[in-house]
Amino acid sequence: MPDQWKQKRSTIRHYDQTTETYDQQYMEEQDLKITAALEFLTQPVDKNALILDAGCGTGILFPHIAKKVKQIVGIDTSTKLLKKAKDNKVYCNTALIKADADFLPFKTETFTYTFAFTLLQNTPNPQGTVEETRRVTRRDATLVITGLKKSFTQAAFVKLLEKARLEILALKTDDALKDFVAICRKRL
Repeated sequence: MPDQWKQKRSTIRHYDQTTETYDQQYMEEQDLKITAALEFLTQPVDKNALILDAGCGTGILFPHIAKKVKQIVGIDTSTKLLKKAKDNKVYCNTALIKADADFLPFKTETFTYTFAFTLLQNTPNPQGTVEETRRVTRRDATLVITGLKKSFTQAAFVKLLEKARLEILALKTDDALKDFVAICRKRL
């Protein structure tokens, strides 16, 4: 367990130190993943949707869906990224919370959609992270999860999702993306 907290602290420090250049470094790639995911959703997000953006960073997902949904809750462990997301925030239906994706402060089956872009490679136990995001997502709801290709083979990523009892509805593996993008549904 101490090694897990060491990795978490290291990740927080990394993102706190790179906050000023975060959007410059990651915006284009994040936009590609988000666009790919939204194109492959089996049901488009709707106006009553309650969204979790786990590992929200500076809120790059928000402009893609904020006007289409009821509420977005963005969580991240980096205080500096959350501050930048707050400064960038122009949507009244977004909330930001400093929280660890491995210990989400929400009731079971709260969200109608959960997005976890570029999160798993930053966690010490990706399996536990996926299971925790699954816990807070409603039955038959959609989870969009990405896995960095440098960190996961396609087979390992698929196995991780299946082990967490997620049904993969679509898997985008384009060479243009640095990540695998999975559209999943929570299985009982």
